Amino acid sequence: MSNYPIWINMPASPAPGTARALDTFVKLRRAVNAIGARLNPALLKEHRLTETQFGVLEAVHHKGPMAQARLCEKLLVSGSNLTTVVDNLERRGWVRRSADPDDRRAHRVELTPSGRQIISRAFPGHATRITQVLRHLTREEQVELGRLCRKLGRAVAGTV
Repeated sequence: MSNYPIWINMPASPAPGTARALDTFVKLRRAVNAIGARLNPALLKEHRLTETQFGVLEAVHHKGPMAQARLCEKLLVSGSNLTTVVDNLERRGWVRRSADPDDRRAHRVELTPSGRQIISRAFPGHATRITQVLRHLTREEQVELGRLCRKLGRAVAGTV
């Protein structure tokens, strides 16, 4: 078995389904990277927030206190990464951990008053930048892209 990525061992002309899947994946990845490159520097410059820190604050702001494991699922990050992110947010006084009343082994993450202030300041500009990025698609294209992303995400996660 080779340690090289699978496409290194592929024939020069992969099957049409494989070529199409690879082409689609590359386009999706490039779009996500381009969007991140447009959105994330402003979060860091204006609010000293990384993408994941913003994600934690935004999720807890809009969904309420949440177990760290649930945040991992929502943000698609590992437990160890999220622990570091929450540690840093807690050190800045923006979140606090509390015992989860439904599971003594788990901790919930909740916003502090200063955490609510920072996400209340950061979110509107971030939402505006997302709107500006997506203005390149029509309303119908945005709806269709959202539908396709949800379909793919659920299928890959096995929740279809």
